[in-house]
Amino acid sequence: MAAAFKTVEPLEYYRRFLKENCRPDGRELGEFRTTTVNIGSITTADGSALVKLGNTTVICGVKAELAAPAVDSANKGYIVPNVELPPLCAERFRSGPPGEEAQAASQFIADVIENSQMIVKEDLCIANGKLAWVLYCDIICLDYDGNLLDASVFALLAALKNVQLPLVTINEETGLSEVNLKQKNPLIIRKHPVATSFAVFDDVRNTLLEEYRTQQNSSIPKSNCRSLGCQSTGIPFSLYYRGPEYFIKVSLLVMLPVKQSTLLQLEVHVR
Repeated sequence: MAAAFKTVEPLEYYRRFLKENCRPDGRELGEFRTTTVNIGSITTADGSALVKLGNTTVICGVKAELAAPAVDSANKGYIVPNVELPPLCAERFRSGPPGEEAQAASQFIADVIENSQMIVKEDLCIANGKLAWVLYCDIICLDYDGNLLDASVFALLAALKNVQLPLVTINEETGLSEVNLKQKNPLIIRKHPVATSFAVFDDVRNTLLEEYRTQQNSSIPKSNCRSLGCQSTGIPFSLYYRGPEYFIKVSLLVMLPVKQSTLLQLEVHVR
């Protein structure tokens, strides 16, 4: 009966839980999902991590390669993120080229990397104008149950912290690169970004501390989805917003987990 009611009247279904200040899974409105992380899940990758936020499961693998720096960025390396949403994670996704949501997620991850400066690209340069590291960061969703961006940023950070790069030098006589696999060093992670997604349901009084998968399907409009990116210090650096113009002035009270599990309250104005 409950499943049928949820399908026929999804909005009223959630309103009834909101009136009781709880969620359909029994959690309170401000209660986080159970979070688990497994480091080094992919042995063939240079760094990897599997993250679960509730039922949402994301795995990230990082592969490092050597390449020549770009002409206009001779002292910088590269970071190439990619988010995949295969059919196995949710029935609404199809095989083939990446869809709109996967492309938007990949761009969000690229913006997080660039805006947070979690890794400074100059740190990836081995020899100015000659050689630099390229980090291919593949993020694959295995089970999509909401909060994809939060899980993706978490998995990316954990995987990058797991990376160990061999020492690479340039032979001055031959001009060729020499790789010392016996001496490896971790990446320099300068910032620890955190993404927190929210759903505005009906009005700002019903601001939920996450977004459900059903709120991203056709049953409930996507107009309520926002994702905030913050550094570990609690300083916001990006806001990802999906919604129509009638949400042009909405104030969200953001509760962001930072160091030592403290909660930082930020007021975000969507304009």
